[in-house]
Amino acid sequence: MFLFGRYPVEARSLIRVVRRLSRIFSSKDNSEARSQRLLRTWLTPEQRAQFDAKRYFDVIGCDSRKRYRIYYGTATNVHEIDVAGRPKVGWCFVPDGYLAAGDIMLAQKISLETNEVGALLIANRFPIELSRRY
Repeated sequence: MFLFGRYPVEARSLIRVVRRLSRIFSSKDNSEARSQRLLRTWLTPEQRAQFDAKRYFDVIGCDSRKRYRIYYGTATNVHEIDVAGRPKVGWCFVPDGYLAAGDIMLAQKISLETNEVGALLIANRFPIELSRRY
């Protein structure tokens, strides 16, 4: 019950929590924002432009020279693409632990560019039709 415009103790506590969470998530220094900044520093100028325009970037595998498209996301976001840019097959591999999307995408980029065979050995392959992208 509200008396004289004052909130009960439980409501005041809840309001403080909501305000604090709002500041955290609207902050430019939350984990997602930091992960995006780190990812952008590792992207080539071409990849950065592609990511800014389309929310994905292409990577060339170090072993096979195949092209992979890494979409913004945390799972089922790596697609092998053909020379025309059409998706062929999807690959799902992520580092252990709870990480922001930018950190996961950076790990995927580095894995494909430095140890493509190792990354694909642990990856789960999936047909593109099952992906939410197409």
